[in-house]
Amino acid sequence: MLCRSINKFMSRKLDMQRFIRHFREVTGKTEIDMKEVANMAGEMGWILPEPLSPLDRLAQEFSRAAREETLTDGKTGRPYRVNHAITGGNGQATFWVEIDTAPRKHMLKSSMQRREQTVGDMYQITLDLEHWNRVHPTDAPITAETDLTFDVELRKHASEDDEQTG
Repeated sequence: MLCRSINKFMSRKLDMQRFIRHFREVTGKTEIDMKEVANMAGEMGWILPEPLSPLDRLAQEFSRAAREETLTDGKTGRPYRVNHAITGGNGQATFWVEIDTAPRKHMLKSSMQRREQTVGDMYQITLDLEHWNRVHPTDAPITAETDLTFDVELRKHASEDDEQTG
């Protein structure tokens, strides 16, 4: 309970982040497996979370299956995702809609939520690389192109090229 007893008002997330740093210091590892971190934390007295109920586990599996279902557009021949997630106002509930029957407002909300995730990822990658470049000034800088238009077009045409050469 090394990190848990420092300040009972600290958030669990901050405690966990500190414990990860502790794990790295103790083990000397730079590439870590979070199962090893969790195992050490459990051995040191961290309370293990309750396992998911069978119903919660099954719901997760259904969500994964829904997320991965694709069909091929009859006109373009390109794959599309059949099911789209929409999170509720408080972010706790996720509802799924089928693309062919979803009202515009649901598809708009789903696409905007996915876009915000992408923007958040690109923003964080940019900040991370700016930091890495600053602390590694003798290495060639790494940059991330934030305009993904060209990459999307390449992907769209790659499947056509693959079909023609396959």
